[in-house]
Amino acid sequence: MGVMRRREFLRRGALAAGAASWQARGLSAAVDSPRVVVIGAGFAGGACALQLRRVNPSLHITLIDPDLRYVTCPMSSAVLVDLRSMGSITVTRAGMRRAGVHYRGERVTAIDPGKRRVRLRGGGEIGYDRLVVAPGIRLLFGTPEGYDAAAALRMPHAWQAGAQTQLLAAQLHSMSDGGTVAISVPTGLMRCPPGPYERASLIAHWLKQHRPRSKVLLFDANNQFPRQDLFTAAWQELYPGMIEWIPPAEGGAVMRVDVRTSTLYTASGAHRVALANIIPPQAPGQLALDAGLASGHGWCPVKPASFESELMDNVHVIGDACIAGAMPKAASAAHSQAVQCAAAIAAAFEGRAAPVADLDSVCYSLLGRETALAMRGRYELAEGEIRQVKPVATQTPDQAPSAQHLTEAAAWYAQIRAECFAS
Repeated sequence: MGVMRRREFLRRGALAAGAASWQARGLSAAVDSPRVVVIGAGFAGGACALQLRRVNPSLHITLIDPDLRYVTCPMSSAVLVDLRSMGSITVTRAGMRRAGVHYRGERVTAIDPGKRRVRLRGGGEIGYDRLVVAPGIRLLFGTPEGYDAAAALRMPHAWQAGAQTQLLAAQLHSMSDGGTVAISVPTGLMRCPPGPYERASLIAHWLKQHRPRSKVLLFDANNQFPRQDLFTAAWQELYPGMIEWIPPAEGGAVMRVDVRTSTLYTASGAHRVALANIIPPQAPGQLALDAGLASGHGWCPVKPASFESELMDNVHVIGDACIAGAMPKAASAAHSQAVQCAAAIAAAFEGRAAPVADLDSVCYSLLGRETALAMRGRYELAEGEIRQVKPVATQTPDQAPSAQHLTEAAAWYAQIRAECFAS
């Protein structure tokens, strides 16, 4: 990231040419231009709205989200350990307005696909020709047993950045030396799969400086995790003896919590800790469920070339909520999906087929103040599925932790903020 790839440059040039053809035909953005409504102004929704403005400035684009400020999950674990401020990961909607996107700070309560309208909590309705839904995730409270929204005030999840981030940071900073920090990782699809392991690394970094007799226990309901080899080697080098990963066979799956005593119960017994960070299982945002965009297994099926819903015509689902094959649920993947979705919508208004999918992602995991590791992926549409493109044998892996990746991570974050929030 940070340097635009040649194929991305060429693709944007083609999209700009398409936009010029719309303008040459004299379409009016005020009255008879196609209307695109985007619900959800996170990385996916924000990027799609801005990209639609780039590829076809004549489109009338409305972005709806009740939150006037958005706190990004990327870089939020750095806030926990004083490597970033909360303000540095907070964006407003001012950039959207400057870019010509019509922002509405309201909540959508229903979608009427027959009339092509969305209903707002205040009672109003907005019509659309194409609808993009980027609802993010919702947390499935109740797992582990005893963990609900009230329990999250004592055992923060911090998996939705903002107040929860501040709460977890305050608890960490008030912990006595020698205490144990527990992080509980759920099974199943989740936002930012490497996130819990980055968090363990950064908390260990802070503990090493401020609470050197403390340690981190990673209670994991999964038998393995992304780039386990790299994380494990880094922990041994940077934080020897401070991070213990506990897989399911050793009692890693947390079955129940007792908030009053700060105790986690697993197959291996009761574990009383000083600080518990419980990350619950996840599913698509509530609107996706209520609108009928989610399938029986919980997530939203889409057509890979356009991200149009397989369950609802003229409605596209992007970001964490959709089923995107091999792509992870991550900010960079959401951005890539948003760019493809915008191109597909522009093509549909032109009566053309969606362009060939060109998708990618990169996840940077900070390991401390001086190093990070990178996880990159490229994806293609094959046999109706999004599959990861295997690197050719001549390519040299560049994912090992390094100071360079830490620098890249900062540049990537600045770039993706600009492309998703105009911030």
